[in-house]
Amino acid sequence: MEVMNRVVAIRNYIDEFPVESDFELKSEALIVSVKPGCDDIVVKNLYVSIDPYQINRMKTHSSSQKTSSFATSIKPAQPIDAYGVGEVLASGNADFKKGDLVAGLVHWAEYSIVKAHTNMLRKIDSMGFPLTNHLGILGLSGLTAYAGLFEVAKVKEGETVFVSAASGSVGSLAGQLAKLHGCYVVGSAGSDEKVALLKEKLGFDEAFNYKQEKDLTSSLERYFPDGIDVYFDNVGGEMLEAAVANLKPFGRVALCGVISEYTSSKKAAPKMLDLVYKRIKVEGFLAGDFLNVYSDFIAMASQYLGSGKIESLEDVTIGVDTIPSAFIGLFKGDNIGKKIVKLAV
Repeated sequence: MEVMNRVVAIRNYIDEFPVESDFELKSEALIVSVKPGCDDIVVKNLYVSIDPYQINRMKTHSSSQKTSSFATSIKPAQPIDAYGVGEVLASGNADFKKGDLVAGLVHWAEYSIVKAHTNMLRKIDSMGFPLTNHLGILGLSGLTAYAGLFEVAKVKEGETVFVSAASGSVGSLAGQLAKLHGCYVVGSAGSDEKVALLKEKLGFDEAFNYKQEKDLTSSLERYFPDGIDVYFDNVGGEMLEAAVANLKPFGRVALCGVISEYTSSKKAAPKMLDLVYKRIKVEGFLAGDFLNVYSDFIAMASQYLGSGKIESLEDVTIGVDTIPSAFIGLFKGDNIGKKIVKLAV
């Protein structure tokens, strides 16, 4: 059996803000067949995750290749691997059968040929939840929020927590988990609409539009008069600088992302004396570092989701051809929650 597969690739390395012309949509024939006993699996991709960290893999001199096997460099014209959910069409691996629903690293494409172990493929049970949840709250976004709070920052009940990019896929979950853990939680976002959502729908104690603040350090002092215990950082730059200035002694920073630096050469850094004299811990992390706690995370997240104690924010567009605009929109702040593209109609 042969199918025509539409695949998104980059035309060139992307060192500035991404634009539509940086991407191309290619069509190529794909044979839906594998040899028994091999590790190859043909997957019909149903949904793919759109994540801002991918831009760092597309740069001419990508540092990700030197720092993590989880996010290696992407070259022009090659398939772009991304987390996704799909259906097995053919399998050479005895652990996977035709018709199985799977999650793992597939491609920005309608079909993928992947290797079960290399691509972290796992069979999924919908557990009665939408499949998109397995990319967001029950997927790597949820695991990132869980690991950042409980494994990296080791947040405690009653502590004060600040979350930047709090209406995004990870921030929205980190804030809700911290609130459910008995913390005082404040989030920042880039519009009044997002601020209202954080307070009225997600239960944040406070939230503010950072674009309307003249002095972020003073703004955080207003919301945290006694200081911040934990900062869950998705932004870096000036926001990190302001958060560190307001952290309590022995405060912790879970450094999840630095989107302010992904498409800009403008840099900002916290005062190193603050880090020293306040004995602040700053730790970067990746979800892939914490697959060992995945079962604990799923148990908590599915319980909260099933009982309605946590909201799953998802922003879904349809069609492989929408992937470039969906990706570019992340850096404009267009999305609310997890950005997902549905591939199979």
